[in-house]
Amino acid sequence: MSVTILGKGKKVALKRRHARIRKHISGTAERPRLVVTRSNRHIVAQIVDDTQGKTLASASTLTAEFSGFKGTKVEAAKKVGELVAEKAKAAGISTVVFDRGGRKYTGRVAAVAEGAREGGLAL
Repeated sequence: MSVTILGKGKKVALKRRHARIRKHISGTAERPRLVVTRSNRHIVAQIVDDTQGKTLASASTLTAEFSGFKGTKVEAAKKVGELVAEKAKAAGISTVVFDRGGRKYTGRVAAVAEGAREGGLAL
């Protein structure tokens, strides 16, 4: 995957970092990719099989499970990790490769990974 992203700014730098990461990691049927997408307000976690181009399981703060959630964004991210792990177990997935999406492995991104581990996924 050869991507040339030109320009300056936070969004361009994020795209460049994510492209650099994606050169090295890819999801397979045996070990799909756990993708974390973060915005200022919400967080989304998807388990993707890149060979077929399909999303196998997903969880988000936008779903109905979070309609009455009270807590910090980090606590919500941890719960998203636990939910995606639960859905992955139901789909027969036990091991994934973690894709932090160009973000630093701290805060909400790390909380998703921690929640997924607590839910029974091996990262």
